[in-house]
Amino acid sequence: MMEQNSGFDHPMGNLGDAAVHTRSVLKPHGVWAVISPFNFPMALSGGPSGGALVAGNTVVYKPSSDAPLTGVHIAQVFHDAGLPAGVFNMVMGPGESVGAELQENDGVNGILFTGSFEVGFNLFRNFSRLYPKPAIIEMGGKNPAIVSRTADIEEAAEGVMRAAFGFGGQKCSANSRVYVERPVLEPFLDQLAAKTEAITIGDPTRRENWLGPVINQRAVDRYTAASAEARRDGRVIAGGEPVTENGLDSGFFVAPTVAIDLPVDHRLFRDELFLPFTCVAAVDSLDEAFALANDSVYGLTAGFYGQDPAEIERFLSTIESGVVYVNRRAGATTGAWPGIQPFGGWKGSTATGKSGGGFYYVQQFMREQSQTVVD
Repeated sequence: MMEQNSGFDHPMGNLGDAAVHTRSVLKPHGVWAVISPFNFPMALSGGPSGGALVAGNTVVYKPSSDAPLTGVHIAQVFHDAGLPAGVFNMVMGPGESVGAELQENDGVNGILFTGSFEVGFNLFRNFSRLYPKPAIIEMGGKNPAIVSRTADIEEAAEGVMRAAFGFGGQKCSANSRVYVERPVLEPFLDQLAAKTEAITIGDPTRRENWLGPVINQRAVDRYTAASAEARRDGRVIAGGEPVTENGLDSGFFVAPTVAIDLPVDHRLFRDELFLPFTCVAAVDSLDEAFALANDSVYGLTAGFYGQDPAEIERFLSTIESGVVYVNRRAGATTGAWPGIQPFGGWKGSTATGKSGGGFYYVQQFMREQSQTVVD
């Protein structure tokens, strides 16, 4: 983007006076703090840091306490690449101390945070004090998939399974709620349950295992509570229990879970769980599906399965999400590739509406100066 836009240094008009020369120049803010999460720790550290650096800023980088070693390697990469000392700086520690310092230190000119809605929104509200400062806040998702009665049901079930349970659902783009037109609900559930139960769980460094553990005991506790709620208020048709057999009792292994028959306003349809857990509801029309899909504070990713071009166009024009997929077998709501699918959200999933890897990302790390020089 910097090369294609000549470093964002562009000549402007001069009102017919050849002696007047005006340029629009984007300049760096100064120091950017980058706070990254544990999931996708390389992409969600290197991408934001790279954007800030190529725009001419320096970076103070805090990796997640659950994935610190990746941060060490990123710092080593930048050092080996020849960045001068002080251009990329790494700090470590808990959010309540180190993260708070990055948020409150007046020497930080801009901040980028990737994490939960609660933490991110609080940071967004409190980062600016003396004057407004840029805050790129990438928050969560409660991402819907819609399955039309015209859909290829096997393809839809495969896409939902991959998007809901890949990486243990520990991604802001995970497909955690599904709305299915009633005439195809039962065949869809049959396919989804079968595919879910066939998932192999174990050491993720072994190729035969498709799914590894969740990140920590807090995630297991959150999973146990959600599964209990799903059984109390609805039904669980796959999963719902920690996995302890085959020597997995000492790790944070849980079974990918499909819950049904819950009220559509249940908190499991609303709260981001960050777990291999998805809820399915029947709808009587696509009108109902679109309304439910958009009835969320989040607006990150969404998927649609159906063969009717009019339905597809309506989905694309109606859905309130920053990244959308139609009839995608590889993942109903997940799997954005850098340089292919810009990744970013709407509503409570972001603070800017500009997507990583897209046409408008790097400009967020700069501010415009209009320069007029008269000969």
